[in-house]
Amino acid sequence: MHKAANQRALLDRQRLGSAAEERAAQLLRLAGYDILARNFRCRMGELDIVARRGTLLVIAEVRLRSNGRFGGPGASITAAKRARIVRAARFLLATQPRLAALAVRFDTLLLESCAGPIEWIEGAF
Repeated sequence: MHKAANQRALLDRQRLGSAAEERAAQLLRLAGYDILARNFRCRMGELDIVARRGTLLVIAEVRLRSNGRFGGPGASITAAKRARIVRAARFLLATQPRLAALAVRFDTLLLESCAGPIEWIEGAF
């Protein structure tokens, strides 16, 4: 019984995370960005959203944290997490020469609930 409850909780978190990422991608699209990739994975880490507008490439980290007990959603982006994102971005750029010529910016899109407002921090790190 305990294992089934853990699996349900994991699926709920994944569903909520996917919904938050979809809302963030929609916000980026509305701002004129083309979404090039979502959940780009490599051995270095994962990039939630890779978007482009003109000569700017945005690597966007989406964080949903409804419980503020340990800080808001931004508090969950630790130095180690930022380093993994940067390493994954370097891998992406090394394997996609057409993107390597673009200016790169790391943004965060923070949500405290799936239906709530999104705090978009450009150039977060």
